[in-house]
This record gives sequence, C-alpha cells and structure tokens, in this order.
Amino acid sequence: MATVSLVGIDAQLPKTVIVGVLKGPDGPVLAPGANVVTSVLGRKLLAALKTLAATGRAEEITKVATLGLASFDLVVAVGLGAPQPGGALEPETVRRAVGAAVRSLSGTNAVHVAIGTGADLAISAAAAEGALLGGYSFTEFKSSPKRAGATRIGIATSDPKSRPAVASLRRAKALADAVVLTRDLVNAPPNEIYPATLAKRFSDAATAAGIAVEILDERALKRGGYGGILGVGAGSVRPPRLVRVSYSGTRARTRVALVGKGITYDSGGLNLKPGSGMATMKSDMGGAAAVVATVVAAAKLRLPIEVTATVSLAENMVSGSSYRPSDVLTLRSGKTLEIANTDAEGRIVLADAISRACEDSPDYLIEASTLTGAQVVALGNRVIAAMGEPVFRDRVTAAGNSVGEAVWSMPLPDDLRPGLESQVADLSNLPAQGWGGMLAAGLFLGEFVSEGLPWVHLDIAGPSFNSSAPHGYTPKGGTGAAVRTLLASLELLATEG
Repeated sequence: MATVSLVGIDAQLPKTVIVGVLKGPDGPVLAPGANVVTSVLGRKLLAALKTLAATGRAEEITKVATLGLASFDLVVAVGLGAPQPGGALEPETVRRAVGAAVRSLSGTNAVHVAIGTGADLAISAAAAEGALLGGYSFTEFKSSPKRAGATRIGIATSDPKSRPAVASLRRAKALADAVVLTRDLVNAPPNEIYPATLAKRFSDAATAAGIAVEILDERALKRGGYGGILGVGAGSVRPPRLVRVSYSGTRARTRVALVGKGITYDSGGLNLKPGSGMATMKSDMGGAAAVVATVVAAAKLRLPIEVTATVSLAENMVSGSSYRPSDVLTLRSGKTLEIANTDAEGRIVLADAISRACEDSPDYLIEASTLTGAQVVALGNRVIAAMGEPVFRDRVTAAGNSVGEAVWSMPLPDDLRPGLESQVADLSNLPAQGWGGMLAAGLFLGEFVSEGLPWVHLDIAGPSFNSSAPHGYTPKGGTGAAVRTLLASLELLATEG
C-alpha cells in the first residue's frame, strides 16, 4: 500500500500532480486546488484539456505533460462531474476521483493531490481514502508482481499538523487497512483460505491489534451444540470453525455484536451450483472478513465502545458425508431446522453465530453476509441491502451512506413469514415460494435475534465482489464492502448510543 501523508497546500510539488476538473456548461472547468498548477502554467492547462477533449465527466482521466514548462512533469486531471449547488465538493466524488487517478499511475513514485481548498478536512480525508484504496492490487500469488498506483502520495491541506488533520488521516489509514485486509482475504484462493487458515488469519490480525480472539474447533462446536455450522461443514474434509474477536475500549458505554458469514467456498452442496455460479464463490466469506477487520479498525482507533465479532466458518462441499435436503439439524438456539436446499447454507451458519452473539446481551447487533442472489436481482452489484429493526436499520443505512457506501433500507414483510414453517421441524431454511428471497432470508435470521434487541442484517452479496472493470477506488475482485458502513456505525454508537 502507498504511503499517504498530509502536506501543506504550498508544499514543493513532485513530478506528478493530480487536479480536479468539473463538468461546466461550455467544457471543463478546473476545480478548487488547481491553482498550484495554473500559477505556473497559466491558461495553458485548461487549453490543453480542451484540446484533449476532456469534459470533466466523473472519473474521466486526462494526462497532460508539461514539456519542461514546470518543475513537475505530469498533470493528471480527473473528472468530478457537474458542480454541486454552492460549489462545494462532495467527499465521495473526491474519493472516487482520486482513487481512479491513482489507479491510472501504476509504477509512479511521488504524487501530489491538489483537489479542494485544503480547509475542508472531510475532503482531505476522502482524498486520502481514495488514494489508499485506489492503488490496491492483490499480488500475493504473483511470481513477478507489478507495483500498482503510486509509492508516496501527499494530500494538500491548509494545516497538515493540526490535531484534527492528524486524526482524520489516522482514521483514513485505519479504515483503508481494514478494507484492504477484507479484500486480501476475499481475493485469496480457496485452497489457501479454508476454515482453519481463515481462523488463523483472523487470529493474527487480532493479536497484532492487541485484542482478544477465541477459536472453536469441530470438537468444541459439537460440545456447544452448533448443529448448523457442523451440518453445513460436514461435507468437507476441512472442518468448520467459529471465531470470536473482541475489543473493549476505555469508557465504553455501548456493547455491539457484529456477526459475519464465513463460507470459505460454496459449491452449493448436494444442491450443486452450475459451473458459472461457482466462479466467485471464494468470496462467500466476505461478511466474516468485513466484521473482523472492522473490530481491528475500532481497536486501532481506540473507539470508546465494546464490540465482538462472531463469525462462523465452513466449506459447503459435496461428499458422502454432506448434509442433505430433508435433513433436520438442531441449532445452537435449540430450534430444529429442516433443510429444504443445501445451497441456502449461509443463513444456517449465521443462525448459530447470531444465537451465540446474543448470549452476550449486546445493546445492538449488526450482521453482514453475502447471503442471497435475490439481493443482486433487487439492488444490483453496488447497493447493500439493510433489513432489521426499522429504527436501527435506518440509522445504519444513514451511517453507511454518509461515508460513501450505497445502502438501501428494505422491509421484512409479515406475509412472507409463513413460508419459513416446516411440517417436520421448527423452521425450514428456504421458503417454498420463489419470490422475496432476500427478505425471507432476513426474516429467517430475525428468528434467532433476542427479543427487543435492535439489529440489522446487511446483504452484501453483489457489492462484496466486483467481477467487472475497476471503477473509482474499487478494484476488480474483492471490494471490502460493508467495512465503511460498519465502522461508521460503531463510531455513531460510541458517541450517541
């Protein structure tokens, strides 16, 4: 990852400078901050941009060589889209633009980001996050890895040594570290990331942050009555795990449970997925990675909150010992569950994890999972679905949107609840009807949440993995979805409860 620092707006410029371009009515318009370049090049920069057909369209990249006319060699003009009313820059727009610009500078050494007046720390922090996330690449299994992005990035701000500025950069780095950890784990191949090794990676991350970790192996899971996790993991030669990572900040007044789904590979089980459906199933542990990484970030930032991530890890594989449709499992809660479809396994392992998390009597519970294909049908690949107790659901939704993640509140209709009934057990893991699958899954999870506990289920099935071209600060592959929403929610709960 690049080294990002805050520098003065009058700092000496390196060889490469990033400026913003707005989409004006008659062509590109330079955004605030570009004066560090125009003070040397004058009107030549804007003339060059017009010659190169730059429009200011969001994330559009136009590179202009200075040809010896300045101490810097290259100006990277990145589009910010149409100006906002009043002329203010939007943090998420800047975050995406800087991410796109840094992503275009593979192999570059030093870069100066000159977007904004330098007085708005929200813009500086967004630029830092965009730079750190936009320069990401996963190279762990490359024999000759190529360096992505830039090595050193300076973000222009008016007072880089002030306490608020230092704190904003510290948060940006902790957040980026958490997103990158999540991306790395999601991108790693399933022959390397399976329940035992993922538990080890979680343990290493927690230990490095100085926080507690507990790992239950298959024997401890059996003693604890975790029939859902054991049932889903029964078909794999790699047995399941349950991991709990806990942080308790000083002066903590609020206790939060985070829960995540950690299916390290999902073949569908005996209800086998088609070949094309398995292509990205190494990402089915994205929720577990996100919640653990968020706890680590909370510890780095010393948030005054108590938070525990409980994640269930299993491989859903096919063998003679696989669980079957029509099997009945006894879950941690004591409820019995008839298996209607082995490819609806995420909600089964989450049922056990939610039950365990609720035993701690938390004040709030947030769960994240790559749970349903129906989420992608309903909201696409970039919008997280939020379901749960309506007031808390909307608070989490607002927190996510405030930090640039698209989150949309969804209902849990009572009329779908009868579909969860089973003739032979307490519940069925999949309704007979095919509609409202995302909502039915949310209703199922709600069966295991303690009565009266404010809770939210975040379905990140689409947003967790980008199979298309990179965009903004989002690479192809693992995205780190939900980390920013989770961290913003913890910060909100730490201050407001």
